[in-house]
Amino acid sequence: MADRQYRRQGAVVAAGVVVCVGVGGCGSGGAVLDDGPGGERERVEVVRGAAAELVEARSAKARTSMEMASGGTRVTIRGEGVYDFRRQVGRLKVLLPQDPAGATAHRPITELLSPGALFMKNRGAGVPADKWVRVETASMPDGNLVTGGATDPYAAAEVLLGARSVSYAGEEEVGGAEVTHYRGTADLRLAAEHASEGSREALAAAAKGFATAKVPFDVYLDDEGRIRKIRHRFSFVNGQREGAVAVASTILLLDFGVAVDVRLPERDDIYAGRIAEE
Repeated sequence: MADRQYRRQGAVVAAGVVVCVGVGGCGSGGAVLDDGPGGERERVEVVRGAAAELVEARSAKARTSMEMASGGTRVTIRGEGVYDFRRQVGRLKVLLPQDPAGATAHRPITELLSPGALFMKNRGAGVPADKWVRVETASMPDGNLVTGGATDPYAAAEVLLGARSVSYAGEEEVGGAEVTHYRGTADLRLAAEHASEGSREALAAAAKGFATAKVPFDVYLDDEGRIRKIRHRFSFVNGQREGAVAVASTILLLDFGVAVDVRLPERDDIYAGRIAEE
């Protein structure tokens, strides 16, 4: 399968969704194999080409998870929805975990992803239930790679444009599809230089706002070079705590070509009042 891929080369919590629980590690295990197909240059080109393959695929269903760990306690925020890679728009329902006191689970937050902006409904914090909150992604220190509790699937793919080192980690199966597993590190500054207009400013903001511009990743590509699963490990500085906070963001993509109808809110549907601090 990998041989066929080579032939196809060609404020951190500003939105209030992610609650940082401290400093923790979200590393990934597994050995790196040295006998994979192609050299590192070819592997880098294959991984950097994954975003373009998603555009060719048009759209997909997406499942997301964002993990934070502290003192043996792990918090996971999950999301599910659809994404249109050509328009770079998507819709997710993001489920926040219960708070440490065991209070009733939060209502799912509906998020609309678009180039340059994140829209949220059921945001809480004094926002009327029928109104959307709009946040400029370039204004977020993390470029909304973490803030919304889910990483924009296309932005996640474009992080790979900054891949500098890539290792072959074997053949596996994800969602019923045979995939090639690659592991490596991407540079957000390089990714921003080569990203599409819709992601460029957000990735540039993340390169400056994270504790480091280097992002370790694991990506699983199918026979057509499309991402079936991608996992990033981000590190950022939480202003309320000392040191860097580690977050692992995972996205699963399935049902490529699915119909996607995402309509962004009209101006009158966007909340213009003050958002209460939580």
